[in-house]
Amino acid sequence: MKKIRVVVVDDSALVRSLLSEIINREKDMECVGAANDPLIAREMIRELNPDVITLDIEMPKMDGIDFLARLMRLRPMPVVMISTLTERGAEVTMRALELGAVDFVAKPRIGLVDGIKDLAGQIVEKVRIAASAHIRRLTQANAPVADGGATDTPAASVQRPELPILGRVSTEKLICIGASTGGTEAIKEILIRMPANSPGIVITQHMPPGFTTSFAARLDGLCQITVQEAANGARILPGHAYIAPGGKQFRVDRSGANYVCVVEDGELVNRHKPSVEVLFKSAARVVGRNALGVMLTGMGNDGARAMKEMKDSGSYNFVQDEASCVVFGMPREAILHGAADEVLPLSNIAAALLGKLAASGDRYRV
Repeated sequence: MKKIRVVVVDDSALVRSLLSEIINREKDMECVGAANDPLIAREMIRELNPDVITLDIEMPKMDGIDFLARLMRLRPMPVVMISTLTERGAEVTMRALELGAVDFVAKPRIGLVDGIKDLAGQIVEKVRIAASAHIRRLTQANAPVADGGATDTPAASVQRPELPILGRVSTEKLICIGASTGGTEAIKEILIRMPANSPGIVITQHMPPGFTTSFAARLDGLCQITVQEAANGARILPGHAYIAPGGKQFRVDRSGANYVCVVEDGELVNRHKPSVEVLFKSAARVVGRNALGVMLTGMGNDGARAMKEMKDSGSYNFVQDEASCVVFGMPREAILHGAADEVLPLSNIAAALLGKLAASGDRYRV
């Protein structure tokens, strides 16, 4: 068996040792090198040609974000970020995902040794996923700027299709999106193209506690619609998108004539909390033929069965195609379950959603 070759980059000798031990315990992977700063890592990558690197964000000589940006421009490869579970760490992690990191692991601020050991299963799973991910070269359009941020495309400059006035249908329709690995950028690609009069949008992106607030805030600054973390009991409004809080289950319900957010501390579903299955099942039950489903990039099968339930209840579903996915697992499973009405490149999904809404008119009103 060809092993997954991993280089660990972290300025902490303890963390390097722990990560190397965790990786080397796995039969299908090996740590071929460990570097304490990005300059040493650069030479290791040239010499060892690893399949994946794990990369700390805060390091001497060059921080992880600058190194990641250069790496993804010059030698794109799978990267799993090792983030700190702080507000600052969450914001920087969002930038790392924009720059092309496949995923991240949030290391604890206290109890580091036990904390990382507890994360061992998650770490090796994300390394495996990263090793098979579809990696794209970073272009100048989203490269970091001088303040360490990224030159995101302003909402006003995004090309959007001409959209007839949706009228009353936008208060009845609901767009439901599920995603996992690679999903933060895929979700952004769709939301920045949604006009202010779009229907309400509900989103489950697999993400741990502490990161969805920054994710929502980052999107809110880029989009014409309002993007926020979902709050229990909040009315779902047109022109708004609601993101499932990390570590909580999120579903939709009705309160009179309105859709509302339900956020609760439920059990894991398909090993996830939040779970796409939970959101999509509620959409099948509550929204029915007024729902538009979207399954984006991600590993595993979370949400596939429930998306088929949505289709059986009358929804129209879009699934991201393999070529544009970072990981094709969840979209593939949705297709295999017969849940897809259309399979499209990511760049076409927003226009297809708007076209479907414009064509439906008032036909599907309750």
